[in-house]
Amino acid sequence: MTTPQDAVAARRKLTNKLIAAKDAGRLAPFLAPDVKVIAGDGSLILGREEVLAALAGQFADPAFVAYVRTTVRIELDATGGRAAEHGTWVGTTRGVPDTRGDYLATWRKVTGQWVIENELFVTLS
Repeated sequence: MTTPQDAVAARRKLTNKLIAAKDAGRLAPFLAPDVKVIAGDGSLILGREEVLAALAGQFADPAFVAYVRTTVRIELDATGGRAAEHGTWVGTTRGVPDTRGDYLATWRKVTGQWVIENELFVTLS
């Protein structure tokens, strides 16, 4: 049986692959409709459509390679319906990892599937 932590970790790996493939549209099922993202520069992006548009804009830049989020730990709430994912991230442009930091993502289980409710990225370089 797959644990909730394994399910969230697997979903994260899939999002990394879709980002590397520069396929913003296929990220939609991983995001809650009302997702909130605080980007590494402190800007706030509200809603699935705005997040997808922001990613599509970055993917259009020929220098952009990928963002890779690496999970450090995943903690569940008492009911098993929400999870906090803590980790590190690296942004790569022109083949060189040039930005990095820490992140926290909140996942919520909706109709049997884990979706991102919010993410906070802290740029450390």
